[in-house]
Amino acid sequence: MSSTRTSSGPSRSYGSSADGSGSGGRPRGRGRRFGAWCAGLLLAGVSVVVGCRAAGTDALTPVPQLLAFLPWLLVPTGLALLLTLVTRWWTGLVWGVAVLALLAWFTEPYGTADEPTGPAVARLRVLTANVEFGQATAPLIDAVRRERPDVVFVAECEYGCQAALERRLGSAYPHRAAVPGDTSVGSVVLSRHPLTPAPAVPGRMGMPGAVADVDGHRVRLQLAHPKPPLPRQVSLWKRELDRLRDFAAAHRDDGPLILAGDFNASQDHAAFRRVLDTGLRDAARLAGKHREPTWPTRTTPAFGTQIDHVLVSADFSAGRARFLDLPDTDHRALLVDLTLHTAR
Repeated sequence: MSSTRTSSGPSRSYGSSADGSGSGGRPRGRGRRFGAWCAGLLLAGVSVVVGCRAAGTDALTPVPQLLAFLPWLLVPTGLALLLTLVTRWWTGLVWGVAVLALLAWFTEPYGTADEPTGPAVARLRVLTANVEFGQATAPLIDAVRRERPDVVFVAECEYGCQAALERRLGSAYPHRAAVPGDTSVGSVVLSRHPLTPAPAVPGRMGMPGAVADVDGHRVRLQLAHPKPPLPRQVSLWKRELDRLRDFAAAHRDDGPLILAGDFNASQDHAAFRRVLDTGLRDAARLAGKHREPTWPTRTTPAFGTQIDHVLVSADFSAGRARFLDLPDTDHRALLVDLTLHTAR
C-alpha cells in the first residue's frame, strides 16, 4: 500500500514582498532613502547660494566663494536631479528643476550692452594683468611688446616689478601712475598718452588713478584691486568694492572712464554688480566673452571664474577681447580693443 507524505514545514519565498518589507525590499528601501537624502543635501546647499544670488546679497562665507563659481553649481544640481529620478522622489525633482532654471537664468550676462551712437574719435588697446607678487613681470613685458597696448594696468607689481617696467618699457610708456609697495600692494598704470595725476582709491592694496589725454580727449583711468573674499576678509572685500562703486558713481558725469584690474569678483557677486549699476559696462561682455575664466590659471580655461575685468563708461564700444596666458601668475591677462565715441 502506498502513502502520500505532506510537508508541514514553512515555505520559503525568495522574492520581495508586496509592501517592500521582504528581504529584498529592505535594502532597496534604505538605498532609496539614502539617495533621496543625498539629493536633498545637494539641493539645499545649492539653493542657499542661488537664493543669495536672487536676493542680491553676498552674505557670509562660504557664499561669496561659491558665488564666484555659480555656473559650476549646475554639476551638483544635475547629480541631485538624477538621484531624485532614481529614487522616485517627485517633490525633489520639482525642487531640482526650479533650481536648475534659476541657475540657467543667472548664467546670462548682467547689465546693458547698448552700443554708443556717436562718431568714433579715438581707439585704445587696454591690457590688465595681475603678475602675482611680480613673479610674471618678464612674461608681461614680452606680452606688452608683442601686443602694443596703449594703456597697461598692472596689479601686484612690487618694487622690483615697477623698476623692471621702468627700465625695459620706459621709452615706449613714458607716463605712469603708481602706488609703490611690496608683494601684493604695489600697482602701476602705464600709458603711451600723457597722464595727469589723480587721487588713488583707498584700499589695502594699491589702486592708482590718473587722467589720460587721448588725442585731446580726457579719459579717466582707475586701477581696481580690492582684497579677495577670504573667509576672514569678506567685510573688507565688500567695503573696498563699495569704494570702487562710490568712485564710479562720483565720476559718472565727468566724461569717459576706464576702471580695470583684478576685482576679485564676478558678475554673480552683488558687490560687483553694484559697480556695474553706476552705468559702467564690462568690455569682455560687450565682446561676447562674459564667462571666459581668468582665475585660477591652473584650471583655466576649462574651469575657473572671470574676476579680471575692464569696465568702461557708455562712451566706449569694445571690438575684441582676448585672454592671455602669462607664466608664473595665477591670473590670465585681459586685452581689449576699445573705441571712444562722442555724443551726437
